[in-house]
Amino acid sequence: MAPSHLSVREMREDEKPLVLEMLKAGVKDTENRVALHALTRPPALLLLAAASSGLRFVLASFALALLLPVFLAVVAMKLGLRARWGSLPPPSSLGGPWVAVRGSGDVCGVLALAPGSNAGYGARVTRLSVSRWHRRRGVGRQLLAFAESRARAWAGSMGETRARLVVPVAVAAWGVAGMLEGCGYQPEGSWGCMGYPLVREFGKDL
Repeated sequence: MAPSHLSVREMREDEKPLVLEMLKAGVKDTENRVALHALTRPPALLLLAAASSGLRFVLASFALALLLPVFLAVVAMKLGLRARWGSLPPPSSLGGPWVAVRGSGDVCGVLALAPGSNAGYGARVTRLSVSRWHRRRGVGRQLLAFAESRARAWAGSMGETRARLVVPVAVAAWGVAGMLEGCGYQPEGSWGCMGYPLVREFGKDL
């Protein structure tokens, strides 16, 4: 259960740099696991092997030809993850972004929401991150509960017949996936590369 001295409110402008650092730190905590998961799939290994074979005719060093494609692939994947989840999204019709704040004034989590891609798809979590110093203390659950209440209110204001919330989760973020399943969310699908998932989506009717 979330502690009673934890509150959620809209982010202030002066808190933006701190929130950005929190988002970037959250991406860094998972990007290596996501890259390892993606680059050890059979199609990725075949592509890396083909690239290395081609580079052997250009580069004098066998080791460099072997490592360069892996290095470039890891860098490209990390940059993509940081661009997608390591920045603040533009404001949406649901409001926000919001921050979780302890009684002492410490910002310990951030949440952003957006409407689903189509009418009737409910709301989506576009950012959900907790400071590493405040994890496993109920902050994520309280932010999720707040997101659900906002999704219900927004669905009512839009005249939707049901409220729904979808949360995307990086495939390597097992702790977040476990929290969502414990809160009644069900896996609905995934998206990724070459037929292998990099992000799973969890949904719940509210």
